[in-house]
Amino acid sequence: MNFVPPICSAQEAAQRTEMEIFLHFHKTLKSIFRTESCLHCPLCCCRPISASILLLLLLRQTINTPRPPPPPLLHVKAQRRSFLASLPHLQPPSALLILSRFILQTSTMVSHKEFEAAGKEPGLQVWRIENLDLKPVPKALHGSFYTGDAYLLLLTTAAPSHNIHMWLGDECSQDESGAAAIFATQLDDFLGGGPVQFREVQNCESTTFLGYFKSGIKYQKGGVASGFKHVVTNDMDVKRLLHVKGRRVIRATEVDLTWSSFNKGDCFIIDLGKDIYQWCGSECNRFERLKASEVAIDIRDNERNGRAKLQMVEEGEEPAKLTEVLGPKTAIAPSTPDDDKVDTGNKKKGALYMISDASGSMKVTSVAPSSPFKQAMLSPEECYILDNGVDRNIFVWKGPKANVSERKAAMSAGQQFIKDKGYSNKTQIQVLPAGGETTLFKQFFSDWRDKDETTGPRKAYTIGRIAKVEQVLFDASSLHSNKAMAAQHGMVDDGKGKVQIWRVENGDNVPVDPSSYGQFFGGDCYLILYSYRQGSREQHIIYTWQGLKCTQDELAASAFLTVRMDDSMGGAPVQVRVTQGQEPPHLMSLFQGKPMIIHSGGTSRKGGQSKASGTRLFHIRQSSCRATRAVEVEPTASNLNTNDVFVLKSPKALYVWRGVGASDEEMTAAKHVVGFLGGTVTQVSEGKEPADFWSALGGKKDYQTSKSLQNTVQQPRLFGCSNKTGRLIVEEVPGDFTQSDLATDDVMILDTWDQLFLWVGKDANAEERNGAPKIAKDYVDSDPSGRKGLPITTIKQGAEPPTFTGWFQAWDPKMWDTDPLERIRARF
Repeated sequence: MNFVPPICSAQEAAQRTEMEIFLHFHKTLKSIFRTESCLHCPLCCCRPISASILLLLLLRQTINTPRPPPPPLLHVKAQRRSFLASLPHLQPPSALLILSRFILQTSTMVSHKEFEAAGKEPGLQVWRIENLDLKPVPKALHGSFYTGDAYLLLLTTAAPSHNIHMWLGDECSQDESGAAAIFATQLDDFLGGGPVQFREVQNCESTTFLGYFKSGIKYQKGGVASGFKHVVTNDMDVKRLLHVKGRRVIRATEVDLTWSSFNKGDCFIIDLGKDIYQWCGSECNRFERLKASEVAIDIRDNERNGRAKLQMVEEGEEPAKLTEVLGPKTAIAPSTPDDDKVDTGNKKKGALYMISDASGSMKVTSVAPSSPFKQAMLSPEECYILDNGVDRNIFVWKGPKANVSERKAAMSAGQQFIKDKGYSNKTQIQVLPAGGETTLFKQFFSDWRDKDETTGPRKAYTIGRIAKVEQVLFDASSLHSNKAMAAQHGMVDDGKGKVQIWRVENGDNVPVDPSSYGQFFGGDCYLILYSYRQGSREQHIIYTWQGLKCTQDELAASAFLTVRMDDSMGGAPVQVRVTQGQEPPHLMSLFQGKPMIIHSGGTSRKGGQSKASGTRLFHIRQSSCRATRAVEVEPTASNLNTNDVFVLKSPKALYVWRGVGASDEEMTAAKHVVGFLGGTVTQVSEGKEPADFWSALGGKKDYQTSKSLQNTVQQPRLFGCSNKTGRLIVEEVPGDFTQSDLATDDVMILDTWDQLFLWVGKDANAEERNGAPKIAKDYVDSDPSGRKGLPITTIKQGAEPPTFTGWFQAWDPKMWDTDPLERIRARF
């Protein structure tokens, strides 16, 4: 949509939306003040300027009357009185009313009607800019973006604290990007100026943004201007081709539905509504196939509510259905190299600047030419720009006592800085209030310290208006009924609906005794039917839980029984397939205050239950989403972890072992494990274990005792790294990482802040294996906080020590004994 022309009639002005008028005035003011920047625009930086003066300036540009050249701002007052005296003679009055109303509203920052519910409940909210207005995107379609559009996203934690993301597609118009910027500023103001703001550009999104969509991001062609609407859930008439790229950050981009779009080195998804095909090029590797499968499963489970059929197709084995859609097969193009990654030889190098308007115009002054910086360099009375442009990152830090105009102009200052420096327009911008600093920002400071921090990196849970981390007392009876916590993790409700569970047995489903709900055995498959009300309608979810030690027949039967149950309910339920160890938060919430207890093997069926081992060990951990689970692990001392609680059952005794860094929440959850194991419990604190305790575990052994697990506020971070191109390339795993994120054909870096692990996958190439020590050294040397001399431990797949495995809950040493690709194919 075009801007309002420089001269328009009153009738035309009256028909324009307020957003169009806002955008037009914004553009006009910048021309009046002879600047392309927003730094000197009164609307952007909220400079003190009277409504009548602003009205004079706007009327000169808007009402169809002869206009002299725009006067300098200093001369406006001299002309004010005579001009205002002539206002009654201006015709028609409707234009004046529109302008007056607009100025009065913008002087107090108009809040959109969509903001009424914004940030009220934890979770992710997404809006698309449509006709310069905000339109909400359904939750089932979060992670799908049109390349011709702009979006606004708000992530709210239970604190509440907020992240605001402005996402711009490669083909979105200037009007849409301008509207997104204005809405982001208004939303920030509506939420009190506390949110962290991010500017995201297609294909160059921040790790924070990518972490919201662990199943990948989908880019679709078109946009509002092209008449495209978001895909309707359960739409079976879809025909599209998605090109899947990425190993850790997965992006699925819509391309032309033709054979010429394919290449041998990548995976593609042919989405035909009822049928979804994953096509694998002859040169794509196993890990890429695995990640593409996650995208295909996400489309089936979310966009089709589990009612589409998935098929994996190898190059050269295409079924007739594909040639019907794509036409006769032509020659497939060779593989293409991955997109250029940033060389970490330059990565994380930063410069610090202060921005100020003390002189009446925004100025940028150098504070420190290179990192690491000292936290004391940041004055609370000022705003700063941390320049990490070589890595396409710009941070704008807002001091809590900085003046209003500087704080309001933070995003505009960052955009102007990018332009002045000649950086790519793909450069990310993060606007950070004091107290809301991100990990990426804090790593540039060698001495950064936060106040009111939690103990333990996996327990961060934000409380307060801005993300000051405090420990939250655990209440086992109400954990899963906490609606705010449930919404934070995108759950459909608080888990208080009706739950029915069946075990798959002899090709049929057998009801499970409700008294044992919440206990799952690795040798079984289960069907969980969850029913809840949404408004006046009853909704259903069928969870199909598949144990890692169940038989192939049971796997097949569980899939068949799920379809049968779905059909018996008229195809209404949402189907979710769950593999042992990958339980989503909502499933864990169904057991109302009790931890989910996962037995390593065995079965709950009568007469078929294999005798449990005489000695059993359960690892209890509360995840970052505050869901607690107890996972049975091998009873050996090397599996202990100073950060967690363990329940040990031996023929002679029952122990609850509490690590130094464990929480009261985990101790409360241990009571439920003790309840089903039975016996008189003895509580043992780390360091005060009796001899019988170690004897039951086969003797005392080294285990995870890292102090950083107990006290650090730095979240552990996992990176995949490669030097295939002759230079160091590092890509972070977004969101919460798991053991399955360790790519067997890569070298991985686990950074726990006070120590560094270099994990070498068994399929990593010789160059990567031989260059592993250099990769680790380059990573540490390029750290902006100056952590040179950090201990580096190089380990190989299959020989991981407890100091490494302790960072992953319920580490499974036999995970790679079975093919991960075969495991995910079982979900097709």
